[in-house]
Amino acid sequence: MNIGEAAKRSGVNSKMIRYYESIGLTETATRQESGYRDYSDNDVHALRFIRRARDLGFSVKQIGDLLALWRDRDRSSADVKAISLQHVRDLQDKRQAIEDMIATLSNLAQHCHGDGRPDCPIIANLADADVEPREPQAESRPSKAPIAPLERGHPGRTSTRKA
Repeated sequence: MNIGEAAKRSGVNSKMIRYYESIGLTETATRQESGYRDYSDNDVHALRFIRRARDLGFSVKQIGDLLALWRDRDRSSADVKAISLQHVRDLQDKRQAIEDMIATLSNLAQHCHGDGRPDCPIIANLADADVEPREPQAESRPSKAPIAPLERGHPGRTSTRKA
């Protein structure tokens, strides 16, 4: 079957199928005489496995490890369980970090007047936070949204004066 049909049957779009192939997560598809990729039912099954693992938040590396275990009929279920339990701990850590952010932002918003005054504890906290920079996460991707240039004046504040 062609890549479009494999995408339809697996629930993984064709761009991601090509990506998974390029990084070695899936095996290279065979090629038809015309040069088009040709996918088997087994390929689609592997793509469904990947999609489900991604739905559960596993990283690409973890999915690779799980795929290797899935294909290994002599695997130990303890290895699969260890990967899953580590992922649960990672998710719990992320949940705690999100809950901490919600609490901080809620507290700051509660103390912001939200009126025409320029004083704002949210901005003050963002500008004055004495926080050590963190290492970027491996799976994070930069935003594709353009960043507007700042106008002259106070850093982080745009001028409202007309030229």
